[in-house]
Amino acid sequence: MTKEFPHIAFLGIGLMGAPMARNLLDAGFPMTLWNRTASKCEPFASEATVADTPANAVRSADVVITMLENSDVVEQVLVANGAMEAVKPGALVIDMSSIQPSVARRHAALAVEKGVGYMDAPVSGGTLGAQEARLSIMAGGSEEDLLRAQPVFEVLGKCTWIGPVGAGQLAKLANQAIVGITIGAVSEALLLAAKGGADPAAVREALMGGFAGSRILELHGQRMIDRDFAPGAPARIQLKDLRMILDEARAEGLTLPLSQQVHNGYLSLVANGHSDADHSGLLLELEHINGTRLGANGPGPKD
Repeated sequence: MTKEFPHIAFLGIGLMGAPMARNLLDAGFPMTLWNRTASKCEPFASEATVADTPANAVRSADVVITMLENSDVVEQVLVANGAMEAVKPGALVIDMSSIQPSVARRHAALAVEKGVGYMDAPVSGGTLGAQEARLSIMAGGSEEDLLRAQPVFEVLGKCTWIGPVGAGQLAKLANQAIVGITIGAVSEALLLAAKGGADPAAVREALMGGFAGSRILELHGQRMIDRDFAPGAPARIQLKDLRMILDEARAEGLTLPLSQQVHNGYLSLVANGHSDADHSGLLLELEHINGTRLGANGPGPKD
């Protein structure tokens, strides 16, 4: 008996969306794609339908996935451009973008009015995780909708159900706080060691085996040593996430001094022309304010 796959409309074929769409197509899902820059859909044109508008993309879809840059873009595509209005009753909207929890809750209310399911399901793992189908998916919504979404999530990575709508976005904010602060810590630690004459590559290797070991030290520490700041997750997106963290903290009456400090660092990094550098490029801002470069004074790799 042939397995029936739900038809997926995928909105947002960018750094993350493209490899995610690739994995879904390879798994056998029939798909309709839309992207603001239509040329990004061209590599998939022989395998999927390419729509000219978000509304046209979703009309016959059983599942609608959005993977867009921020809350404003999601609002534009789902609401202003009429996608939510065009979704057929009984379909399921899964927003895998990173947006404010309050926006996710408002979009869920609009979906309920249309007789449509809704989940917020932001992801962590970067472009590598998307390519290798190893994304960590943080899902908010009903258990019923989670069961409907599970066949899709299984193709993309590992899903953890966090709670009701908006809870997925809260988990993603927690993730991004840890990521941003840890990138800052790794940058400072490697620069400190290198400035004193230690080989930063050897320092990273030693720390990987101890209590300071982390995925950030492993991957982004190596990026810093190699000076490879091609974007997996651009600095402007990390800055956006840190803004949302601080906005959510203020709404809850919290003060988060580490998140505030790292936000300020990314704000300066972006202001200094590095908005499209990988978020590990926070090292560049630290180098700028110290007037030095990682490895320049010790036996580390030459630039």
